[in-house]
Amino acid sequence: MNGQQRKDVIPGRKVQIVQKQDQRSGKLTAGVVKDILTNSPNHPHGIKVRLVDGIVGRVKEVIIE
Repeated sequence: MNGQQRKDVIPGRKVQIVQKQDQRSGKLTAGVVKDILTNSPNHPHGIKVRLVDGIVGRVKEVIIE
């Protein structure tokens, strides 16, 4: 899943995010969702989340295990 739908991003799920400073390079950071920061049901650049370790970014991929 690409992380553009809020219903796909739930707390406790593993995701790959891109941080603001990494948007140009496209470098992804893996982590577990703590909080969902985007209120709308979808977002074209990915749902903004805060990971358990405090990093904030937009979800580029939802990892289903």
